[in-house]
Amino acid sequence: MEKLAVITGGSRGIGAATAKRLASEGFRLIITYHTDAQAAENVISNVREIGCDCVAVKVDCSDSGEVMVLADHPWISEGVDALILNHAMYERKEATKLTIESLEQTMNVNFTGSFLVWKALSPFLTKSASIVVLGSQLGLKGTATGADYSASKGALHAWARSLAIDVAEIGQRVNVIAPGTIDTDLVAEDTPMKRNQRELGIPMKRLGRPDEIASVVSFLLSDDSSYITGAVLHVNGGLYRP
Repeated sequence: MEKLAVITGGSRGIGAATAKRLASEGFRLIITYHTDAQAAENVISNVREIGCDCVAVKVDCSDSGEVMVLADHPWISEGVDALILNHAMYERKEATKLTIESLEQTMNVNFTGSFLVWKALSPFLTKSASIVVLGSQLGLKGTATGADYSASKGALHAWARSLAIDVAEIGQRVNVIAPGTIDTDLVAEDTPMKRNQRELGIPMKRLGRPDEIASVVSFLLSDDSSYITGAVLHVNGGLYRP
């Protein structure tokens, strides 16, 4: 039977690239999306062209009721071999302009939402399941106009590393990928000058590609990483070196 991977936020950017990569490796896929149904359909079409099956489920990961809709999908009961927690929100705002409402929204989506998805799917994770959490270098070093995002990702890192300890005896693994600046929607509105500034600040002098993150996800799901758990892998072109 094909292995099943669930990818939250799988309709665009890193999520879409990961879906394509895992499909090429024979995974059957469930992806979630929040608002862009057409983007999700495009991913489904791309995956099916590769020869693997894929479905999309509309989920607000911060809503426990909607997360249970995902858990009730009939494929889930057959066992989940890989869980990629990739969904996120990021609204740039200076720390002095943050409100408790905006802070709670970011934390609920990025951190609590990941917990809700894991909790709902945990009864169906296979004993050798691999969980990959998409964190961020900003969860370690912070950033201007993103205190809430950095805080949510920092919490996500700590939760994932603690979860790795708790599920290790089962045989499950949990790891974090902390990407640097990746060429996704987050930087799509940059002016050419702003993009050039970003690139000049990176030792490799370019932005990362979504497929480069997808390659690391693939590694963390494979037997080649069988003794890696509780790790944070930095994939950032040398931009941040903890």
